[in-house]
Order: sequence, then structure tokens, then C-alpha cells
Amino acid sequence: MTSLSVAPCTDRALWDATVKDLGGHPLQLWGWGELKSAHRWSAERVLVRRGSGSDAPVVGACQLLTRALPGPLGGFVYAPRGPVLARNEQDPERPAPSPTPAEVADAVADHVHGSRRAVAVSIEPDEDAGEFPLGERWREAGTPVLPARTLILDLRRSEDELLADMSKKHRQYVRKAGREESLSIRPVETLEQLDACLEVYRETSERADFGLHEDSYYHDAFTMLGEDSPVWAAYVDDRPVAFLFMAKSSRTAFELYGGMSETGQRLRANYALKWHVIRHMKSIGIERYDFGGLINDGVTTFKKGWASHENLLAGSWDRPGPGYRIWTEGLPLAKRIVRKLRRR
Repeated sequence: MTSLSVAPCTDRALWDATVKDLGGHPLQLWGWGELKSAHRWSAERVLVRRGSGSDAPVVGACQLLTRALPGPLGGFVYAPRGPVLARNEQDPERPAPSPTPAEVADAVADHVHGSRRAVAVSIEPDEDAGEFPLGERWREAGTPVLPARTLILDLRRSEDELLADMSKKHRQYVRKAGREESLSIRPVETLEQLDACLEVYRETSERADFGLHEDSYYHDAFTMLGEDSPVWAAYVDDRPVAFLFMAKSSRTAFELYGGMSETGQRLRANYALKWHVIRHMKSIGIERYDFGGLINDGVTTFKKGWASHENLLAGSWDRPGPGYRIWTEGLPLAKRIVRKLRRR
């Protein structure tokens, strides 16, 4: 077994550089934790090192979000798309076996349970199913936050290959919408422009019957993640008819939010917009485009047309703490918290 140490990281620049260097998910970036901390959560970032001391090599990192629970339950601790693992970590001057995913996850969970009262440490690694085996102390979560089933495009493929892998109808709509002269696509750069997109989002939520955060939440996401959370919109007569709100790291682009007006529907603006964003992410060297989950709704039908495959990630796993049985048997507060988490 590899000897690991876990220590908090309070330096934003170091944290984000580490997550990006390790190929981590954008929900592990500092700004996402800052956003959640502004909305009833708290965030802690920990580095996992092989050995002790600040010069020991980093073999993992994990941003932990904690939601306080009533009384003796303490808190629910959640790692969105974490922990992040070092890929092919090598240190020729200190030869030693790389830790397994389970060792990194256990080190993080031991740190949490050793420092506070937590009903569970819940992880959702950004790894393929079967590639993150865990030990017997972990339980598959009964109520996942992010769906394990998703669609991830490999942006290392050529544009022609990506187009060929779409459904025939999607290729037709992408090309037709791209030729629509009334449509223009450009980045959203100000909060005023974002507010116009949020009007479209409210229209979309009423039509599709899903809940939204308050506007201040999206404002905070836009400002706290900064350039790691770009937004694009498709415009007609200088008004947005569709928008796409992203989060990105060095390796992965992840869809957060999106919506479309009735005019956008008529013009198939979402096809032109999404293809524009996919091509942009590919052009800046991002390797993976994650559609943010497939949950068997109308949006999922739209997403599935972009490729002939699906992806299954490692899923949601809990390391139980005191009170875990109460948590899993349906504490009403717990259910409300998980529902709010699903809104991201």
C-alpha cells in the first residue's frame, strides 16, 4: 500500500493549476467551490501526496463541498466529479508504485471523517465505469447527484468524423441552421447580456417544467468561474433565442445550462449554437465535450443525436459516517438537498 498524506490547499492559483495539470473536471475548479460557498455550502480543497511534506509528489486532488445537516448528522460531504487522479504519475527520483483510485479515495474520506462529523463522503469520479474500483467500506449511492450515464465527444477526432457520427437529422439541422442568415452566434460578455439569456431560460423552464436557481446564482457562476465558464448565445435582431452556459478545464468541457425561445426552436438555433461551441472547444485544445448527463427526457433525445454512442461513468459512491442509515432511508431534508444539487 502506498503511503499517502492529505493536506488542505488554500491557494487558488495553485489549486486550479493542479486540477488542470491533472486533467481534472471543471466542477473541481476553485470557482465552482466559490459559487457553492456563496449559496449555502462550504468548500474545502485537499491535495493528496505520495509521502509527507510539501515537496512530495501530488497524486490526487479533491474539492469537497459540505452542506450542514441538523443535529448530530453533522454534514453531507460531496465531491462533484472527484477525486481527481494523477495520470501516469512518475517520479524517477523517488520510485514507488502509484496509488490506486481506492487508496486516493480512502485517503480523502479518512481525512474528512477524521476532522469532522459527516453522515457521508460522497464521490462521483470523472472516470469510466469499471476504472475506479473501491473497497468494501464504500456503498453505491442510492440517490446520485450527477448521472453516470452521459455522452462525451472525443474532440481529438476531426470535424468530419464528429459530423459523420451524428444522426442524419442532426447533420441536416446543423448545416441548415448554420446557413440561417438571421442567426448570429457570439460570446456573452456582460451580466446585462446574461440577464437576456436568463429570460430565455425562464421561458424554457416553464415550457419544460423544471426548476431554476435565483438569478444571483447564475450571476455568481458567471463571475466566480470567470473564463472557465464561458457562455454563448444565438441572436436574432440582437436578442438571444438560444444560449449555452459551459464550464471548462484544460481537458473537459461540460454543459451546465441552456435554453431556447420559440423563435430559437423554429430556426433550430440550438443545433447551430452547440456545433459552434463544440468546434470552439476543439480549437482551443480541449479533448472531451460532456453533454452533462442523459436522464431519459426530451433533452436527452436531442443530446443522443450528436453521436452514435453513450458513456457510462464510475457512478456515485458513499463512505458512510454516523447517521448514514437515517440519511439513506429518506430524511426529508436530505431529499430536498439532493434535488437542489441536481440543479447544479
